[in-house]
Amino acid sequence: MKPLADRIRPDSIDEVFGQEHLIGEGKILRNIIETGNIPNMIFYGPPGTGKTTIANILAKVSDKKLYKLNATNASVSDIKEIISDLDGFDSMGGVLLYLDEIQNFNKKQQQSLLSFIEDGSITLIASTTENPYFYVYNAILSRSSVFEFKSLGAEDIIKAIKRAIAILNEESPISFSDEAVMHISEVCGGDVRSAINIVELLAFSKMDDSEVALSDVEEAVFKKSLRFDKSDDNHYDILSAFQKSIRGSDPDAALHYLARLLEGGDIKSPIRRLLVIASEDIGLAYPQAAGIVNSLCNSALMLGLPEARIPLAEAVILLATSPKSNSAICAIDAAIADIKGKDCGDIPPHLKDAHYSGAAKLGRGLTYKYPHSFPNNYVKQQYLPDNIKNVKYYEYGNNKVEKAIEEFWKKIKE
Repeated sequence: MKPLADRIRPDSIDEVFGQEHLIGEGKILRNIIETGNIPNMIFYGPPGTGKTTIANILAKVSDKKLYKLNATNASVSDIKEIISDLDGFDSMGGVLLYLDEIQNFNKKQQQSLLSFIEDGSITLIASTTENPYFYVYNAILSRSSVFEFKSLGAEDIIKAIKRAIAILNEESPISFSDEAVMHISEVCGGDVRSAINIVELLAFSKMDDSEVALSDVEEAVFKKSLRFDKSDDNHYDILSAFQKSIRGSDPDAALHYLARLLEGGDIKSPIRRLLVIASEDIGLAYPQAAGIVNSLCNSALMLGLPEARIPLAEAVILLATSPKSNSAICAIDAAIADIKGKDCGDIPPHLKDAHYSGAAKLGRGLTYKYPHSFPNNYVKQQYLPDNIKNVKYYEYGNNKVEKAIEEFWKKIKE
């Protein structure tokens, strides 16, 4: 018997749950299905969001011979076998190749398809859980339309669960409480296949005719499914959201993304981001934050999980609620841009090293003024090379600390 997830797989676009931005009335994928004119496409998104289902529906409405390959275990020889069939009688209308997990094909394997995609003898529908702009060969990307599939919301997951329960009831009576259905929809991580697998597990393990209750689901599902891999682009999406939430002074969102990282078993990535954020986003508005965060991060490393969550949460809240300044990163990036893009000129002679015999003959350090010999430990002199002597890299940030420093130096320099 086929797995339940395959038995409930929709046969028409109207039976597909979710992805309204792609298959809703008037949306592009629905229009493609209705016309039957299938272009090269790449479906990108998390597992269990309908990529394979919609690819199957597209294959049915085309007049092309369908081949399916999974790049995890397929090889160039499998592609050559498809190519050799292009001149066959049943392939006269062309071939539609559904290539699942295309990210597992290397560049050479992907290139082997290119000329056949270009001349239209093979129409490619590829799917991937990874960002195609990182993993798919550029020449294939440029000849394909990329469609992003989203994780399904609880409402759509519940519809799929109820459909699965109805199919099970055709074989043997079984019922699920509303609380059980809701909990499954919440713990599956937006993955319909995962939700249906939970339903099937509970149905097969039920020893009597009683209703499947919330407690049964909790016993069967030990941990919420988190789509997390330290090497995939979703990991970087979480880290990006983590830093942007702190930068945006939202401690609740920042803690949420920290929790995702920690639940995925990652401690080093958030620590690295926190150390960067302390200087990049808080910076001179609260310069002591860098030292405090460094201490908290060291504590987290010494403690390890789960206790590490406490100092890391403290660091997150501190940074998210601190005043913000990006003056330091802006200043150094402007200086680096000049180094890369300009002839900045030589170091002024009075700043060059004069601690060696013969330095004076070369004019080194002759006119240097020692600031500590002047009032307020300051004297005006040129420090930048002649070509950029008037450039300004550092602009005081609009915060209490930097404004106070700005006023101090105004008085001194006046």
